[in-house]
Amino acid sequence: MKPETAAKKLGVLLSATPAEFREGVVSRDELNELQAKPPAWLVELRRNGPHPKQVVAAKLRVSVSGLIRGGITEPLTTAEIEALKAENPDWLEHEQAVQAETRKEAQRLKQR
Repeated sequence: MKPETAAKKLGVLLSATPAEFREGVVSRDELNELQAKPPAWLVELRRNGPHPKQVVAAKLRVSVSGLIRGGITEPLTTAEIEALKAENPDWLEHEQAVQAETRKEAQRLKQR
């Protein structure tokens, strides 16, 4: 598979991966090995980032659209995410409430 696809499946930002990862092709077996026994670079990226927008959104408990509405368009590191959580701006609080309501409604519909 393409490196972009593998990076997405691993939950990391492609541009932050090593050159040999970005320039190669990743087989299913290699992807499974990376998931089962992540190398140091992968552990470091997952721990400290920079993180892709899907991961940032999940860590902030908002949607990707909510991130964009809040003005977050670039990848963030774990430290930046934690600082944003500590600051708790109005837009973040609002988007978390919207996301919670969306999940609650989805759960309600699922139970019907």
